[in-house]
Formats: sequence, C-alpha cells, structure tokens
Amino acid sequence: MSMIRVENLTFSYPSSYDNVFENVSFQIDTNWKLGFIGRNGRGKTTFLNLLLGKYEYQGEIYSSVEFDYFPYVIKDKNRPTEEILFEVCPNAEEWELLKELSRLEVREDVLERCFCTLSNGEQTKVLLAALFLNEGHFLLIDEPTNHLDAAARETVSRYLKSKRGFILVSHDRNFLDGCVDHILSINRSNIEVQSGNFSTWLVNFQRQQDFELAQSVKLKREIDNMKKSARRTSDWSARVEASKTGNGSVDKGFIGHRSAKMMKRSKAIEMRQQRAIEEKSGLLKNQEIAEDLKLFPLTYFSDTLTLFSDVAPVFEGKDICQPVSFEIKRGDRIALDGKNGSGKTSLLKLLMGQQIEHRGTIRIGSGLVISYVPQDTSDLSGILTDFAENSHIDQSLFKTILRKMGFDRIQFEKKIEDFSAGQKKKVLLAKSLCEQAHLYVWDEPLNYIDIYSRMQVENLLTAFSPTMIFVEHDIAFRDNIATKTIRI
Repeated sequence: MSMIRVENLTFSYPSSYDNVFENVSFQIDTNWKLGFIGRNGRGKTTFLNLLLGKYEYQGEIYSSVEFDYFPYVIKDKNRPTEEILFEVCPNAEEWELLKELSRLEVREDVLERCFCTLSNGEQTKVLLAALFLNEGHFLLIDEPTNHLDAAARETVSRYLKSKRGFILVSHDRNFLDGCVDHILSINRSNIEVQSGNFSTWLVNFQRQQDFELAQSVKLKREIDNMKKSARRTSDWSARVEASKTGNGSVDKGFIGHRSAKMMKRSKAIEMRQQRAIEEKSGLLKNQEIAEDLKLFPLTYFSDTLTLFSDVAPVFEGKDICQPVSFEIKRGDRIALDGKNGSGKTSLLKLLMGQQIEHRGTIRIGSGLVISYVPQDTSDLSGILTDFAENSHIDQSLFKTILRKMGFDRIQFEKKIEDFSAGQKKKVLLAKSLCEQAHLYVWDEPLNYIDIYSRMQVENLLTAFSPTMIFVEHDIAFRDNIATKTIRI
C-alpha cells in the first residue's frame, strides 16, 4: 500500500494575492477510488496540476506513483485512433486495449478511424481505456462527464467502479455514487477526506452543519446571557464600592470584601464568555450557504406556447434524428433526452430562430419571450459589469445571484475569460435568472457547475415552476425537474 501525502501545502497564483491553499495537510491511499468535490473556483483542477508538478508551491507533496491526467492532450488528432492510443499506453497489448474498449461499449472499428472523427463521448471512453492500461500509474480524471450523455455516463461509471487508483473530479451525484469509495472535499476552510460515496458524505456533512449551527445558536444565547450577567455584576460592584464613601459609619472592610467578591465574579463571567466566543468562532467555518434563488417568469396568454410537428434537423441532406412532434404548454418542464449527436441542441436552436436546415414545422406563439442558456461559454469575455450592461439586465440583481451561487466579491474584479469553466456557466445561468420570460430554454446548463449550485437551481425551479425546455444529462437533476421527457 502506498500513500500520497500532502503536508502544509500553500499555493497562490503569481497574479493573485489570495492563497488557493493555505497550510493544507492530508493523505490518500493510491488504491482508493476517490471522488473530488467542491465549489467552483475552489482549486480542484489547480490541485491536480500541483500533483503533476506544473506549479511551484510551499510545503510538501510526497508520492511514490506516477500521475496521468485526463483529459489527455493530443497535439495532432488527424491520426488513426490506434496510433494515438498506443502512444498513450505504449506497454499495452492490443488484446488488452480491445478488452477495455469492450467494457466501455466501444466498437473495435474505432481503432481504424481517424481520432478527429470520433464523437466527444467516444474520445473520452477510448482515452480512459488507454490511460488505465498504464500499470502502476495513478489517474487524475478531471470532469469526464461533460461530453457524455446519460447512457454513456452510466457505462463509464460502471467501468470506473471496476478500477482503483484514481481521483475523479465530478459534480454529477449519480455518477459519483456509482464508482467512488472515498470523497475528498475542498471546503471553505480546509480539505477533508472521508470514506464512502457522495451520498454518504453529504449526509455526514449536513449532520455536521446542523450540529455546528445548533451549537452556534446555543453559544450565542449563552454569550448574551453572560454579557447581561457581567453588566449586572459590574454595576453591583460599582455601587457597593461607592457606598464606602457614603454618609454615616460603615464597615469599610466588609464592603471592600463584598466589592472584591463581586469583581472576582465579574472576571470569572468574562473569562467564561471569552471561552464561549472562542468556541463559537471555531464553528461554521465550512458552512456552505446555498441561499434561495428567485425567478419571476412571465405568464403567456395562451395555454400552448410552441408546437413541433414532425420536426427533424437535417445535415448534409440526411435527417439527424427521427421526426419528433410535441407541444410546450404553460407549466411544462420538458427534458429532451437522447444520445450525443441525436439533434437535441439543433432542436433548441431552431426554437431560438436560428437558421438550421430541417424538415417539419415549428409554430412559435406570438410575442413569446424566451430566455436562452447555450452550451458554449467560449465567447464570454470582459468584466461582469460590462457583460450585464451589454445583456440589458439589472447589474445589482445579476451580481446578487452570482454571490448566492458561490462567487466571492474578488471575482467581480476579474475578467470573465479568467474564470473557471463552472463560473463561466454560472454567468450564463445568472443572466437567464435575471430575465423575465415566458419560456426558458437551457442547453446543458449544469456543465462544470458544482453540486451545491445544482441543488440550488433544482429548488428554484421546483418553487417557481417556470415553463421550460432543457437538455441535461445529470439524471438526478432531470428526474427532479422534468414534468415530461421527449426521447430523441
């Protein structure tokens, strides 16, 4: 058994004054199947890069294993897949590779195809298969699910469950539950390692949060009572001391004794109060506050907002999918379900009025106001203030929503292109939540977004019941939100 030990790790980027990690220490077993979770921007990918030796840092990282990283960088994708895979795992035999591909439900003929012709999901699967054939290596897997449909996620989760010796960064609850046996969590004030899957970790984390919250309330009440008692005792002591100089004969020795006793009691209360304050200050440091979000959808005048009649996007003269017919009615939350490349995004783009070749008819209600969250975040740039102004949304509301979704105030001063992938997606989601619309059209809105924010958005949609149509491969989210599912 070998361990990866992190001792007193401190790191900050040269362009930042804030530490990403500060005096962090923990250790993990290289046989574990480790899920790695935490808010967007907390440093998950940064930590993986530190393990890979990409940055200088203070402290120590001890490891006896060699690390591999997914997504694996391929410089020239215009080569046969087999050539690329044996470059990734040079000591593997062909039969071993074929066995791994079979377990991932990938056909043998992909090896003969040019790598660039493989879908994103196929590329994910074949690279994971090759990387796991590097015997003795420890695999760092950074968000592999973002290019996988729901069926592929289940396949990859089963595959990872059969493996060991990896760190998996993912925000998909079902995916994590299916394949990990330990959780590494980046919290607000520390990093913790815990045995079990995500659901086990979440139950324990919430119990700890509830305990600390109850303890904090109790200590606050005790501190308030001690403050009042200290003031009363101090007042009594002052009055007794003052009586020594009053009229008439007095026993100054007795009064002085009473005064000293009162002062001693006041000091004892003060010390107890200070201990309670120190104990209280040690609580709630890791509390993840997921404040309720709000949405004010518009009510459309008609029961039916949109009608699809035998619609099929067309590419190079061929239908991408079987023609589909459905209607979007007030209060519907429709999930489009299908494999990658089946035309789900194309259907949403047609709804948005984009010029895509297609068959069939789409009828969009008169005056329908639509709010759209696209998949792609690559065109986001500039600062948040300018983005809000150019998007014609309320800047104050926009930033308030981002704060509730875990943004620190320092983020408001940075350029959006320097944000993490999850933070960029949150920018698009926050924009949509600022917009009053009859219909919300969201295309894979949760890509890269942390688990806390996913549950936040679930609670929002459940509470406000907007009419929407969306594509999302997070099964837990889809099951909780969709009122109906359209299979593509």
